[in-house]
Amino acid sequence: MRAKDVLGRFGEELAAGHLAAAGVEILDRNWRCRYGEIDIVALDRGTLVFCEVKTRSGDQFGTPAAAVTPRKAARLRHLAARWLAEHPGRRGPVRFDVLAVRRDPSGGEAVRVEHRRGAF
Repeated sequence: MRAKDVLGRFGEELAAGHLAAAGVEILDRNWRCRYGEIDIVALDRGTLVFCEVKTRSGDQFGTPAAAVTPRKAARLRHLAARWLAEHPGRRGPVRFDVLAVRRDPSGGEAVRVEHRRGAF
């Protein structure tokens, strides 16, 4: 497995833990269809939340949240519509969140999770 993929999985695990600790119910992780993948689908007090997780170990390629471009946001909206079509029993308000995970660039255990609710 590539180092980038390992870092991504690490970030997704931390993001899921962060959400669960905040009382958010995880409904789906790494949901895929032919158009792409949704990192996390969750339920937060009656609101369906589609989450994009971005993990970085440094800022040389920009901050994690900055990696969610308008194009990526549009893609996530499209994927959310697909997820909803496949889960007709799930209805209600929808929100799009970004969980930006920063790992200590030295490889240490220091981690920061920034949760941007309603990011787009």
